[in-house]
Amino acid sequence: QVQLVESGGGSVQAGGSLRLSCAASGYAYSNYYMAWFRQAPGKEREGVAVINSDGSTVYADSVKGRFTISKDNAKNTLYLQMNTLNPEDTAIYYCAADPRGRRWLVVPPVIYFGYWGQGTQVTVSS
Repeated sequence: QVQLVESGGGSVQAGGSLRLSCAASGYAYSNYYMAWFRQAPGKEREGVAVINSDGSTVYADSVKGRFTISKDNAKNTLYLQMNTLNPEDTAIYYCAADPRGRRWLVVPPVIYFGYWGQGTQVTVSS
């Protein structure tokens, strides 16, 4: 059974940093593509960054240069390093995974992910 568990969310002032983690279990982790999404109140869930099984990465324009997605295959853990945070980054952040063997050149929409974590809240105050 695939399980994704996020951690690392919290409250931070604008300009600060946070690192989110997503512990994965129950599948061949290294063969999956994985991503971070976020959902602000009243808005649709949007893709933030994706990391392909070969380690290549793609970012949404809104976070490019500020966020870094990475994974540690030995620890079965996905990370999102978030720097220079601003209030517009406030949202629930979700990690997602899928085994379908695609290699993404853009951040894919939610329909391309079969497995999701429960989310972790990130709040950025001005």
